Amino acid sequence: MKEIVFIQDQAVVTDSLTVAEVFGKRHDDILKKVRNLDCSEEFRARNFAECDYTGVSDVGIAQNRTYKKYLVHRDGLVFLVMGFTGAKAAKFKEQYIQEFNRMEAKLKELHQPSYMIDDPIERAKQWIVEQEERNKLEADKLVLGQRLAEAEPKLTYYDRILQSKSVLTVTQISKDYGMGPRELNKLLKEEGIQYKQSGQWFLYAKYQDKGYTKSTTHMDEGGNIRLNTKWTQKGRLFIHQLLESKNIFAVEDKEDATA
Repeated sequence: MKEIVFIQDQAVVTDSLTVAEVFGKRHDDILKKVRNLDCSEEFRARNFAECDYTGVSDVGIAQNRTYKKYLVHRDGLVFLVMGFTGAKAAKFKEQYIQEFNRMEAKLKELHQPSYMIDDPIERAKQWIVEQEERNKLEADKLVLGQRLAEAEPKLTYYDRILQSKSVLTVTQISKDYGMGPRELNKLLKEEGIQYKQSGQWFLYAKYQDKGYTKSTTHMDEGGNIRLNTKWTQKGRLFIHQLLESKNIFAVEDKEDATA
């Protein structure tokens, strides 16, 4: 008889065809039993995996057709065959338990580092697997490093905004985009973000409580107190995102993109 327990997809399993053969049952009866098991859907999903196979039906008529079978894990097998009775059934249950134990030990051995495997052939196989995994890991590191290097210039201006704690005038911000302060103020006005009153720019109510601006005072040459609106880094980021949505990019980003 063929091997009744085997390793597939890094798991120790049997299948419904083998169970039918070992216990002298019809395969279609085993399929019905699996489908009608009184178990939870979670248990079924964890222990029974339906798949296709090509072969001969129970009655041996149609060949080279596709049929359904189940891959069965240890707990699923126990649940499935617990109702099989008789000395012969008991013998095969024991045989299955022994084979599951043997295959699980083999699977565990296959996952050991190669230097811990006694069998020279298995040790060599595991060494090859380890080398392939190392090579793949190094290749992944190179790809990741390249992607980070490509992304870094694009993040430079954004990172500088986040790292800075100071407030800025609209003149300072506009220079980052190769614009003048009047042009940027006009754009912000047209977008319904700010309005001018008594010579000072104010945000509309929708934006007032966002922490985008701060009012500062200074004394002009004539000794008069003047109010100025300055942008916080949060406000600067808001402007940055607004301009990018209009395909207006910081000069620094454009230079990095063409470098």
